[in-house]
Amino acid sequence: MAAAAAGPALVSCAPKPRELSLWNFYGPGGQQKSQSDWFVRLAEEWNDTHDIKVRLRYVPNKDYKSGPTLQTSFSAGAGPDVFLLSPGDFLRYYNGGALADLTPHLDPAVRADFLPQVLETRLVDDRIYGLPMEIEPLALFYSEKIFEQEGLSEGDLPRTWDQLLDVSQRLTNRDRFGLLLETNPGYYQNFTFYQSMWMAGGEVFSPDHRSSAFDGPEVHRALKFWQDTVALGAAPRRVRGTGGNDSISNIADGYCAMQHLGIWGIAEIAEQAPDFRYGVLPMPTPPGGTYTTALGSWAMVANAMSENADAAAEFVVWALGSADPSCIERMRRWNTVAKTNIPPRHSVQRAAEERGAFDDGPMRVFADEVMAQARPEPRYPPEVYRAVSDALQSCHLGGGDPADAAGAAAEQIDTFLSTYDGAQIN
Repeated sequence: MAAAAAGPALVSCAPKPRELSLWNFYGPGGQQKSQSDWFVRLAEEWNDTHDIKVRLRYVPNKDYKSGPTLQTSFSAGAGPDVFLLSPGDFLRYYNGGALADLTPHLDPAVRADFLPQVLETRLVDDRIYGLPMEIEPLALFYSEKIFEQEGLSEGDLPRTWDQLLDVSQRLTNRDRFGLLLETNPGYYQNFTFYQSMWMAGGEVFSPDHRSSAFDGPEVHRALKFWQDTVALGAAPRRVRGTGGNDSISNIADGYCAMQHLGIWGIAEIAEQAPDFRYGVLPMPTPPGGTYTTALGSWAMVANAMSENADAAAEFVVWALGSADPSCIERMRRWNTVAKTNIPPRHSVQRAAEERGAFDDGPMRVFADEVMAQARPEPRYPPEVYRAVSDALQSCHLGGGDPADAAGAAAEQIDTFLSTYDGAQIN
């Protein structure tokens, strides 16, 4: 297929006969103990009751998400039996034949329990090729201490892009930046940019997905906004730690006063910087724009080329897609104890609400305000992702002209679409 040619050569792998390898970026021994412990416990619970055992392999966050580790493993015929996959990279592995169909293993009633907006990016021809672990909306975190030090009150919280740029400049000094957006190229930066693009009215594709819509004034406007944050000196050209998704190295450490960040930041801060005082608000919108947030959502998938493909698929459904109360409790712990997310299943949301997970604080802001309008992270082939990424990098950090960058990206996308022969893009 045309889409598979640009990615790794996905070939058959040969794991140990009675063992399932589960690659992830949480544990054992990951940066956040609660999340590492959840994965360790997950494997232990399965291993206590099944002959085929699960073996965890921890891959550091940056290597897993932005590095070649996963792609290289498939190219070498050593891909994991079970792994985590974001919507952004779904088509690389589906078009390469690496994703097992989970549909035969999943009870239709449980399928209906998943929120459709996070399941749809894992569907091909109404078959399921991944189960979402979570829903991760984006918002704006701000340091209450810095706002107080600069004499700013709740009434100064920005609601528009112009206000955000103004407040960011006021909060910038020689020791910190007023605002932080992701600067590292990758799927995560694209994901965070889509929120700005959508709020400005822009799209990557036409409604029928047969041509690019990226070269439009709305996209130009979003690229210009990202460019202005750096050009005005209000946002850094480099972020700290693991990237713009790292709350501890950036906003909690005082590197910035505001950070474009996902709901996972709540758990990170609670565990690693419990004395840091902060607030959350929906990401400001452009004048005349329409608010929405972007929904991240990692899924667990099974390797169709594994010698234990059926067992791998059974494990994924056991872990995340069972009606058993133990599965619902497992997902509740993941989404509101080990991490902070919006649960991807109705039953898990109800269980979390009964425990008061969204009663107050930042979690309530996410549930009531940030989630008011939301769109899932789209799934695009690698060629489309790279075209968008190159345009964003050119404008955000390179000072490129937004119209020129968007036009070049749109041309690349249209050229790619003329020969694309993979699963539906959405």
